[in-house]
Amino acid sequence: MLAELWAALLAPAFTALGSPITWLELVAFVLAVWMVVCNMQVRLLAWPLAIISSVMYFALFWDGRLYGEAALQIVFAALAGWGWWQWRFGRTADGAALQVRRLGWAGLRRPLMLTLAAWPLLGLFLARMTDSPLPYWDAFPTVGSLLGQWLLARKYEENWPTWIVVNVVSVVLFGLKGYWLTVLLYAGFIPMSVIGW
Repeated sequence: MLAELWAALLAPAFTALGSPITWLELVAFVLAVWMVVCNMQVRLLAWPLAIISSVMYFALFWDGRLYGEAALQIVFAALAGWGWWQWRFGRTADGAALQVRRLGWAGLRRPLMLTLAAWPLLGLFLARMTDSPLPYWDAFPTVGSLLGQWLLARKYEENWPTWIVVNVVSVVLFGLKGYWLTVLLYAGFIPMSVIGW
């Protein structure tokens, strides 16, 4: 039964630029677009949509041997649960409910430096320990997305420029893998992030 479902999800829904677009990628695409629209409107529905689309993208990326991106989707699903809780019950240091606000350069400097240090380390790990065809391309959006997700969950405005950078790199990565619907998704995320910002 599970094998039949898996085969159905990986069956081509249509072909784009010579690459098959699976049902799995198509449904994950629709849910991810809906999620970002909800994020732009600061709607709580964004988080359950993030969980479902992340699990679906995990399966797609694992099948394509993009292990950093696949692992990131599991982390995204877990962080979406945390983000959901933050948006419902999270508080600032002074005890106020979370509102959209700026972190500022002073607050962003340390997480940004940690992200930039983690990128080559994860790339090296993927290059040596997996058969990932694009380890450093895979690593950058993985670590950058962790920063973006933390900023988004805490309602920091700086999540939007972080997503712009991550999405530009992701467009290239997914184009190199022939995930054309996902390229379209991440290319669409760029102007959506600009609008959200």
